[in-house]
Amino acid sequence: MNSCVAESGTLAPAKPAWRAVWSLALGVFGLITAEFLPASLLTPMAAGLGVSEGIAGQTVTATALVALVTGLLITSATKSIDRRWVLMFFTLLQIISSLLVAFAPSLHVLLAGRLLLGVAIGGFWAMSTATTLRLVPSSDVPKALSIIFAGVSIATVVAAPLGSYLGSLIGWRNVFILSVVPGVLALLWQLWVLPSMRPESGGSLGTLFTVLRRPGMIGGLLATIFIFSGHFAFFTYLRPFLETVGRVSVETISLILLGFGVANVIGTSIAGHLLARNLRLTLALVPFAMGVLALLMVAFGHLALLDGLLVTLWGFAFGLVPVGWSTWLATTVPDEAESAGGLLVASIQLAISAGAAGGGLVFDLNGASGIFTASGVLLVAAMMVVLAGVRGKGAVAE
Repeated sequence: MNSCVAESGTLAPAKPAWRAVWSLALGVFGLITAEFLPASLLTPMAAGLGVSEGIAGQTVTATALVALVTGLLITSATKSIDRRWVLMFFTLLQIISSLLVAFAPSLHVLLAGRLLLGVAIGGFWAMSTATTLRLVPSSDVPKALSIIFAGVSIATVVAAPLGSYLGSLIGWRNVFILSVVPGVLALLWQLWVLPSMRPESGGSLGTLFTVLRRPGMIGGLLATIFIFSGHFAFFTYLRPFLETVGRVSVETISLILLGFGVANVIGTSIAGHLLARNLRLTLALVPFAMGVLALLMVAFGHLALLDGLLVTLWGFAFGLVPVGWSTWLATTVPDEAESAGGLLVASIQLAISAGAAGGGLVFDLNGASGIFTASGVLLVAAMMVVLAGVRGKGAVAE
């Protein structure tokens, strides 16, 4: 693939490698599907392994923790390896992970499989922005990231309901065997279309601190923590809120969550167009809109129809978030995008843990409405951080 050197020092291709981008989207679809399957299969998994649901649920926590550590260490650990092989290795880990889970005779083997998945997820997210900068010209980066993150959105919509349905028909172990299929297809496709991508920097641990001192980085990471903490506090306790405040049925909750998922896919799909117009304004307005939606839920949550509309709008807005912050990363530190990606992954995983844990404390004190209020405040604070300390351009500079 012919390449040219951008002003930042990052190798940028003369022509976009869209087939390679789509192969990564399929790979990340497999990763996220495997990550979310336990959410819909936890009860039969626990029964099959002879453990409680609480213990089985810790496999999800372990995946997130390993993803956090991997995001920080993967660049230095693979600093001399062609990025093509590293990315395909992550896809291979997803395949091995799903097979280990499917045939696990004990919780320990299942846990080993989930730990491998955490390595793959953390490593992929850390390198996703840097890889995108290597596959398409700078002006196409928001569009390419939208395609890759569409794989995340679709997996989020499909994994839970389809996993639950298939699990009741063929058993949870066979569902995990089926989750190998997108991984195998992605691996073969990536082997065919991914170009060779030599490492661009030393990737030492010290680079993380150097990148952290770049102008705007601390503000951006802080805003990211606020946004993802606010979102996961909201989303984790959405069902209890709808049941206790909205008084809606289980069937209605399923429809509301479907609306969230479909809107999320749409938001991700159009994110590139909005970000190309004004990145910084989009980064600021999205958390503000989400914060307003959360506070409206608190005020009018007893109206079930309005709840459905507000949750759908939330799904659309959140669809812009991963693409937006990955694009911001590409504009802020294109020369150290892998190290910066590791910091972003660590911030997001920390936010997910904090949002779920902090949400539990608030829930015990003030119920679901208290969580949504705290979520709204965090998201509005994120907007203020963006306006005060985050730099951004209308599109990724060429």
